[in-house]
Amino acid sequence: MNQSEFVLLINPFKDKLFRLAKRLLVSTEEAEDATQEILVKLWNKNENLDAYNSVEAMAVTMTKNYCLDQLKSKRASNLRIEHSNFTAKEPSLYKKIEDNDSLKWVEKIINQLPEQQRIIIQLRDIEQCEFSEIAKITEMNETAVRVSLSRARKTIREYMLKTHSYGIQ
Repeated sequence: MNQSEFVLLINPFKDKLFRLAKRLLVSTEEAEDATQEILVKLWNKNENLDAYNSVEAMAVTMTKNYCLDQLKSKRASNLRIEHSNFTAKEPSLYKKIEDNDSLKWVEKIINQLPEQQRIIIQLRDIEQCEFSEIAKITEMNETAVRVSLSRARKTIREYMLKTHSYGIQ
């Protein structure tokens, strides 16, 4: 196949190849390079192009695969640790101090609770015991344990809200 026959064969769909490459690669320059690369590959196969049922389908597939390979290699070489949606796993110093302060307040409030509520809070929220276990340990029924836990949590919550809303007591 000579050059003019090749051009006549490729001309009807070369813009389609460019549009596909542009859609995948976004950059006009990269799409032009990809299209040119595919046309060179087709030219190198021009002796065998008559054997294919659809040169256009083959060219589109080649373009798609070439562009996807380009994207993979670009992503692999351009990986960064920082992203706009990246958040550090380590909390800020301010957050650590605030959390530590809140923890001290909660501990202080727990120590002021009645003994039964203190024990239930310790067993449920800190030791992660099941209600049935707590009921056995405290010799209470499960409903009473749940009520006592609810009251203890409510007391802690009210003290914390008061502390954060009105200042230190």
